[in-house]
Amino acid sequence: MIVPELTFGELGEGPSILSRLNLIGDVLLSFPTGNVDELPVAVLQTASCILDLSNENDTRKVKQLLDDGARRVILPAFSADEVESCGSAIEGLPAERLLVAIPAGAKEVRVSEIVEHWKTATSGYLWEVDATPDLDETLIVEKAKQIRQSIGDGNLLVRVVGGRLSVSLIRRLHEFNIDLVAPASGLSFDLGDSTKLNIGEAFASVLISDRSDGLFPTVVVDEQRVALGLCYSSVESISHALRTGQGVYQSRTRGLWYKGASSGATQKLLKISYDCDEDALQFIVKQTDPGFCHRNTRTCFGPDSGISHLAATLRSRKATAPAGSYTRRLFDDRDLLHSKIMEEAEELCNAKSAEDIAWETADLIYFALVKCTAAGVSLADVEAQLDRRARKVSRRPGNAKPKWDMSGKASNGSPVPKQTGASHDEINGLQEPISPRNGTRAEDEKKEIKMKTYIIAETTPEQRRNLLLRPIIKTEEIIARVRPIMADVRQRGDEAIFDLTERFDGVKLSSTVLKAPFPSTAMLLPQNVRQAIDQAYENIRRFHEAQLDRSVLRVETMPGVVCTRFFRPIERVGLYVPGGTAVLPSSTLMLGVPAKVAGCSEIVIATPPRKDGSVAPEVIYVAHKIGASTVVVAGGAQAVAAMAYGTASVPKVDKICGPGNQYVTAAKMIAQSDSSAMVSIDMPAGPSELLVIADSSCNPAYVASDLLSQAEHGADSQVVLIAVGLADADVAAIEREVKTQGEALPRAAIVRESIPKSYILRVDTMEQAMDFSNRYAPEHLILHLEEAENWVDQVQNAGSVFVGPYSPESCGDYASGTNHTLPTYGYARMYSGVNTLTFVKHITSQMLTREGLDRLGDTVTTLAEVEGLEAHRNAVAIRLKDIRAGRE
Repeated sequence: MIVPELTFGELGEGPSILSRLNLIGDVLLSFPTGNVDELPVAVLQTASCILDLSNENDTRKVKQLLDDGARRVILPAFSADEVESCGSAIEGLPAERLLVAIPAGAKEVRVSEIVEHWKTATSGYLWEVDATPDLDETLIVEKAKQIRQSIGDGNLLVRVVGGRLSVSLIRRLHEFNIDLVAPASGLSFDLGDSTKLNIGEAFASVLISDRSDGLFPTVVVDEQRVALGLCYSSVESISHALRTGQGVYQSRTRGLWYKGASSGATQKLLKISYDCDEDALQFIVKQTDPGFCHRNTRTCFGPDSGISHLAATLRSRKATAPAGSYTRRLFDDRDLLHSKIMEEAEELCNAKSAEDIAWETADLIYFALVKCTAAGVSLADVEAQLDRRARKVSRRPGNAKPKWDMSGKASNGSPVPKQTGASHDEINGLQEPISPRNGTRAEDEKKEIKMKTYIIAETTPEQRRNLLLRPIIKTEEIIARVRPIMADVRQRGDEAIFDLTERFDGVKLSSTVLKAPFPSTAMLLPQNVRQAIDQAYENIRRFHEAQLDRSVLRVETMPGVVCTRFFRPIERVGLYVPGGTAVLPSSTLMLGVPAKVAGCSEIVIATPPRKDGSVAPEVIYVAHKIGASTVVVAGGAQAVAAMAYGTASVPKVDKICGPGNQYVTAAKMIAQSDSSAMVSIDMPAGPSELLVIADSSCNPAYVASDLLSQAEHGADSQVVLIAVGLADADVAAIEREVKTQGEALPRAAIVRESIPKSYILRVDTMEQAMDFSNRYAPEHLILHLEEAENWVDQVQNAGSVFVGPYSPESCGDYASGTNHTLPTYGYARMYSGVNTLTFVKHITSQMLTREGLDRLGDTVTTLAEVEGLEAHRNAVAIRLKDIRAGRE
């Protein structure tokens, strides 16, 4: 195969080129002009590199380079005397990590001498050959074969200096287990670049397919090598995958398949490799939720198990564990967590039988993973640390720290920490808070409300792509927990709703529904609240009424052939309104008003009960105004299931709309994918988000207030400020306002979590700002710009746009007239927010006259014949026969 080569100077182009080349394996780093001492350690720790030191004469640094993470090191071909002098420097180093260079032009006797001197100290060789005009490909292969015979089974890399790379040379060398070093300057990820060798074609050149279609079976696995599914690849799809850094495969029926292009469940490509027979591929990917399978599960082979399943469960529990549960206590009480880690470590030390050791190890892993999850550390992060340590060749003594020294023991054999005047925290191994909201209120208040800052001119393409990513919160474990709830409601109906509401909400219901007409006592409101709802209702109604075109589209496509298109309302719709401790009449308005305007014959609202079992009067009042027939007094997955399948008291609906937490979103997706439910949904959902574009005309206080208006939604919310040409002082002013206003908010604790996860991106031009915004595709976009309305026509992707300094996002949330149920997580690229058309369907019709069928019939029969559908052809032909019989 090929081994891409980068020079030290080419690293200056940014780490993205190295990471992209690493997708197919090791990368050779050479130092023709640079100093290896200047190589950042981070490069070796994050990449898989072979370092070529064949131009160096100092081997003292080899050990350090291997410790730092170099996969292998290529040494100069010292003479016999020099080998003796450098022996101490490489003594004890693993031979499998060392290679030796065979210089260009070396005679056969010299090659034999090098091999003899180095055969026990190294595992292979790099042979360099000058591609002179009279040295063709065949001669290169023949010479490489001779060296292969000399060295036996060791690794052999061939670097051709001055020659043009070719697929045939890669393939011919590979026949003899020889790898070709390919300068990055001669490789291209661009399929249309005929001047360079396409890296996908180069990688695939050694593959073998025994299939008639030439495809390669491809096992897709995650970072822990858990199999997600089986696909097929072609040379073309491999090239596209390497070019985009995503999972791209070859569908046997639909051509190129960009995984997640329609579902949003995309994959970040981490590595491609082939198996020992070179007829199958492995794609290592980072899979986004809900997962790989078309059934919205993480794998095509069922749920995860073991440590990877535990890690996924803990990620979910961090966001959803109810107050008072043990898992929530572990996340919130750092002393408890640290005490449990210490306790389980001691019990593991004392365990003796195999069963007890396994049991205690499982306990310790559980609590260790809780700490990792709290700090945002993934299993992949832990494994990366293990891999880095495995590369080290230096070994430290590994003695215990003094306080854990077992030279003194208690009567039960447990270690006795040595009291040295250390603090209570030091003695018990306690650290500073490791996770959001894990400490005391005083500790939480120490967390600075400050956004990260990036300068676009100083970011690499890969960093800019990473800035487009959102926090991933929904996992396959959530779906696995929701499915039994959905099944329970489907089987037991109202009885299940009673039980689940008592279990999850702590509320014992007397009835699962409220039926219209709703009693006036359930809608008692202060006059100012009633007036505010009425005003918002009227504005929302006007805007959504204007969206509905009641006319019939009529087109005569040819004489005698008339096609029409007309709308009909979706008859029965279910509206999910989050609630419980919160009061959300705005969501009821945003969902209910367009449903009423569309003419839906039955509107069902589902909302969680308050602690006394009642529903907020604001929600009931809006339900009355929109003509809802039923209010389901339940929330979460059970409410979605009740509307999707129907129960004795809850009407079954045809479409479910509305926001909600991870469980609600998962339930909606499960219902939509269940053909027996026959229900659709409005859109996928994610955490709330907002992007502000601001120039020098902005008011820093206004900008900060808008950022905070979304940051207070939840710890997983994300807000972004694109600062266009702002001076340092202007950016600092906005940061001060964010801090000052944020600290004064009642929900400051949430803001302290969400704002540090958000960022400011400083750009130079509006073109850069609009390009980034359109690629980010925000739920809410605010334009704090001079003559902001002039830039609206440049918006390609956004849920809703707020134009100018006096258009805060809050107005759209409540009462301006637009809808606040919007696509998040980047889905604004392909979804609209909820609108009147969300609640209608369009039907087409066609009417052909006798003359119209006579004109069109031959076209239809011809196409039916092409497709081999004789009945289709006959349905027209039998009529044409009668029509044309009268003319004969």
